Parts: sequence; C-alpha cells; structure tokens
Amino acid sequence: MGKLRPEKEEHLAPCHTRRDEKGNSERLSYYLKSHSQSGQSWGSTPGLLAPPLPCTLCPPRPRSLWNLLLLLWTFLNCGLGGNAQGLGEWTPWGSWSRCSSSCGRGLSVRSRRCIRFPREELCWGDTHEYRLCQQPDCPPGAMPFRDLQCALYNGHPVLGTQKTYQWVPFYGAPNHCDLNCLAVGHDFYHSFGRVLDGTPCSPGAQDLCVAGRCLSAGCDGLLGSDAREDRCGRCGGANDSCLFVQRVFRDAGAFAGYWNVTLIPEGARHIRAAHRSRNHLALMGGDGRYVLNGNWAVSPAGTYEAAGTRVVYTRATGPEETLRAAGPTSQDLLLQVLLQEPNPGIEFEFWLPRERYGPFQAQAQVLGWSPRQPQPREVEPQPLESPTVIPPRTPIPTPEPCPPCPDTRGRAHRLLHYCGSDFVFRARVLGRVRQAQETRYEVRVQLIYKNRSPLRALEYVWAPSRCPCPPLALHRDYLLAARRLISPDGTQDRLLLPHAGYARLWSPAEDSRVRLAARHCPL
Repeated sequence: MGKLRPEKEEHLAPCHTRRDEKGNSERLSYYLKSHSQSGQSWGSTPGLLAPPLPCTLCPPRPRSLWNLLLLLWTFLNCGLGGNAQGLGEWTPWGSWSRCSSSCGRGLSVRSRRCIRFPREELCWGDTHEYRLCQQPDCPPGAMPFRDLQCALYNGHPVLGTQKTYQWVPFYGAPNHCDLNCLAVGHDFYHSFGRVLDGTPCSPGAQDLCVAGRCLSAGCDGLLGSDAREDRCGRCGGANDSCLFVQRVFRDAGAFAGYWNVTLIPEGARHIRAAHRSRNHLALMGGDGRYVLNGNWAVSPAGTYEAAGTRVVYTRATGPEETLRAAGPTSQDLLLQVLLQEPNPGIEFEFWLPRERYGPFQAQAQVLGWSPRQPQPREVEPQPLESPTVIPPRTPIPTPEPCPPCPDTRGRAHRLLHYCGSDFVFRARVLGRVRQAQETRYEVRVQLIYKNRSPLRALEYVWAPSRCPCPPLALHRDYLLAARRLISPDGTQDRLLLPHAGYARLWSPAEDSRVRLAARHCPL
C-alpha cells in the first residue's frame, strides 16, 4: 500500500533557555503543537512552530500513560540538552472503524500518527490501514453503492448552468475510482471527484477503491497487502507445511470399465488430473456415489460440488480432458478412469498436508485393488505325506442331490435384479469351491455394466448355498447381478449372488437386453 498523508502531524517545539529582566535564567520546555494550530500545511520545512512557553505553563497534565512517558522523555532531553535526530516514532494503532457498508462487502480503517522532533525524519510506514469487512448480503433490488453516489446529484445544477440531469455510473473512463457519471439521455459524462472509500472498482469486482486507488486484499484481509496463500493454504507461508504429489497412471487395464487411478485424501489442495484419449475421468465421493461420469454415463463439462470444493470438469473438442479443484477437500475422493481404449497415461497432482502423506502412501499401495478386503487366490490344501501311518479307509458320504432351481426367465426378473443390484458385469468362471453351506466362485471380470464401487480383474462371488441357483459352469461366460454384503463387524466384505438371482450365459442378445434394462431403472 502506498503512503497516505495524515491529516495532522504533531511536532515538539525545542527547548530554549532565556533570562528575565533581573538576569535570572528560565528553562523552557517542549510542548505539542499541530499544523492546524501553527497555520502550516504539509510539505513545509519542520521548525519552531510556535514561541516557547514557560515551563510553568507546560506540559499539560498527563491524561494517559502514553502522555506521561512522552513528557518524561521530553524532560530528560531538555535536562541533558540533547539534539533530537533520526526517525520519528509512531503512536499505537487506533481501533478499527465501523464497516463502511451496511450490507455486502465494505472496509474499515484504523490510523496512527507520527511524533517527531524538528530534526527528525518522517516515520516509515503507512498512517492508515484498511481491511475488508463482510456484512449480510444486500436484499434483492438494492441500489449499488456507486449508483447511489451518482444519484445524489440528480436534480442539482452542474457545469455552471441551471440545467439538471439524471445520473448513472459510467465505467468507460480511465480511472475507475473517480465518480464518473453518465447523464441519462445524453452522450456525455461528468466526473464528480473520487468515489467514497469502499466502492467496488467495477461491477462484480473484488477490488475496492481507497483514496482514489483500486486496491485488492491480501490473504490477511488488508487492502493493498501483498500477503498471499501458499500452496498449503497458509497466509504468507513458504510451501513448507505440505508435500507435492505428482504422478502418472499408466496401467493399461485388462478390460473395459472403471479402474482406480488414485485416492485424493481429505485436505488435498490444488488438484489437477488430465489425459488425452477417448477414455473418461470419473470421480467418486466418500459415500460411494459418483460425482461425474459414473454408471457408464458421460457427464457434461461444467462445475460440480464435491467434498466441500468445486470441481471444474473440462472436455475439449479433441481427446483432452481435465479435472481441477482448488480444495481443500473435506473428505476422501476416488479418481477413476472409464477405459474404452488403451490408457496412454493419466497425469495427476495435488498438494497434501505433511501429516496426511503417510496414510496416503499406505492406501496408495492398494489402489489397484477393490475397496473390499483383498482375498488371495487359494490352493486346495494337500495332506502331508506320512509313510508310517496309514489312516483307515472311511466311506465318503454321497452328497444329497440338489433340488431343481426355480424358473428365472423373463424381462421382469431381469429388470428387478438389474435395478436392485450393486454390480452387473460379464465374467468368466475360473474356479468353484464349496465351503460349508456356501459356494465360492472365482471369476475374471470382462465387462462392467453397473458398479457402485470399483471392481478388480479377479473377484470372488459367493452364493449362499451348496446348491446355488442358478449353478455356474466352469470356463463359461455369464452376465451376473451381485450385491455387496458387509458383515456387521466389518470383517467380511463380499459380492453376493442371491438365490434364484440373475446369472445368465452371455450372448449378444442377452447383452442387448441388459443394456435395455438399464434405461428403465429408476434414478
């Protein structure tokens, strides 16, 4: 902020010693004298501003501790006969004034004064400080501040004539902090001097006019301040309280569908992700719902609200696609990519608080896996060889035959399970294991039609019976509708294939039917 001239500057008249008519010496002291009292104006050479008064007449009775200390310092300098040199001293800052506006944005001001001796230089710094203040929003239809100032001259003669005009703001003049008003119905405008402090520089601008200058506020709220937030969100910081995460996701993907790219942890700032391909970036919130490009639907470009911040999604006419968010995020976000062609690489970056970087690294190690707890592929246990002990032969009980499965054909059955399931996907059955009263299928996911959370390439699907209905044959491709089942204690997180659920051999005709069913599901 530039230097603003104060209305007053206080000087101290120097000490003098004179003799009276009888030859007795008389000590004269300093006393405060302002420019308004001496008749001088700013820019005159400091000097003796008024004739000295006897010490019996000065100093005045101190009214504050500051005055008492100032007078004590004055007396000491008089007694020592020192000559004051150097810089003056500032008085303490006064209190902040009331906001200049009764609604919307305005400013408040505080000031201080420079106290100096005749041989001292002016104090360094500003005499006034201005800061933003925010009042409740103005009611609809309220007249803007600049319009109100122009309207004050309506019906009053100007330009040395008795003719009057109606005035509205004019923004085409060079200095936006002059009150430039256009005469309604005429092709001229008139400048009525400066606008009042706190007037916006232009409609919708964040900058405000102060003493005829257009000033912006720093992160400390002071107008004209150079203080800026660093990438960590600290005002005036040096980017030392956070870490910069920048990587490229190059996983080619084993099938078309949604793939995890990165977790964006809570507290992330200055988020950016970009790629150049026919694939689409997708963003999922902490509640498992997609913010954009979810459920095989491409969202339009625009601004979206997610995790307490605004996400700007842009898609150029070419194959370029970007996501940007200022942050900070109020919860975790999951960045995914909907693969339709080989992945050429997805660049992403964000700034993360140092205390959150360790947990992020631990979670990033499993980003390529489903959020469900990983279940490793198991191998049937082999009995240990024992040549000396031969167990007796026991008859193996013959399992009871499975009852016939109910009929699950028809459009209504397909629609019911597609809309009510968490996952619908095409998969090939690789293995089958019966455990107690459950059957576990190991499948390779080939195509995803619907998913409320990411799927990995290899999954386990559980059927709640030794005789699942319908049964799945090995090495065949099926269309499956599964639900996500989490145990009450949170230790198990499974894909469940309901009894008599939707599990049909894949065919082009069934593929068309299931895509048609997706259009009839309620949102």
